[in-house]
Amino acid sequence: MRAPPPRITNLALLVVLLIAFASGVGAVAAGTTSGRWVAVAHGVVGVAVVLLVPWKSMIVRRGLRRARRSRWASLVLAALAVTALLTGLGSASGLLRSVGGFHGIWLHVAAALALVPLVVWHVLARPAHPHRTDLSRRTLLRAGTLGAAAGVVYLGITAVVRAAGLPGASRRFTGSYETGSFDPTAMPTTSWIDDVAPEVDPATWRLVVADADGERELSLEALSRYDARLRATLDCTSGWYAHQDWEGVPVAALVRNIGAARSLHVHSTTG
Repeated sequence: MRAPPPRITNLALLVVLLIAFASGVGAVAAGTTSGRWVAVAHGVVGVAVVLLVPWKSMIVRRGLRRARRSRWASLVLAALAVTALLTGLGSASGLLRSVGGFHGIWLHVAAALALVPLVVWHVLARPAHPHRTDLSRRTLLRAGTLGAAAGVVYLGITAVVRAAGLPGASRRFTGSYETGSFDPTAMPTTSWIDDVAPEVDPATWRLVVADADGERELSLEALSRYDARLRATLDCTSGWYAHQDWEGVPVAALVRNIGAARSLHVHSTTG
């Protein structure tokens, strides 16, 4: 397909990046199978960004010939965009699970977030004003072809990952990898870069419950008398999930009188 005018390419890339960011945020929040389409859309849009690279590279080459003082910012933007794409693909395929102790998905998210201010600067510094004539039949055909091609390539990549038996084939629809299912000791104890698991003395720890009847304290021993069990999946946004048989206390057994309250405030040991 013949390359479109630079303005069309820039506008298309901006729209695709906005959708990629929005679907990425949505993918983090999607925890049920009904929301898996958001994660799929994020993958398809990521492929669309890659497909736009050849057209965008033509614009970049012309721009590098100009002696602009802000050229370094454009190069940093390009480097971050490539990093986000490579870490996203590496995490999805399982070929890049971690780098220096940092999960691939963390690096993908970090690069995407770092892109935001640079993209805003780029749009303001070098605006590509849309024209009424941009909404032509040719533009719509290009957009449709790009979307269809991105979907086909996404399905192709997924098929290759499964056929090759790469770790990414066993990911949950959220993109998380299984870690420590039915083996609590194998589950991660931290969720982010500088998390520290708190040290709690079981003998002195108390759960404070406040409801319409007042405030009371319960020890761990008192709570252990409840034998409520539930098999559930914990899917962490840091890229792992685990199926476990959980033991706990029903909230209804703790909060006896809600009075006029319409919400419940939980304050964890970690703060």
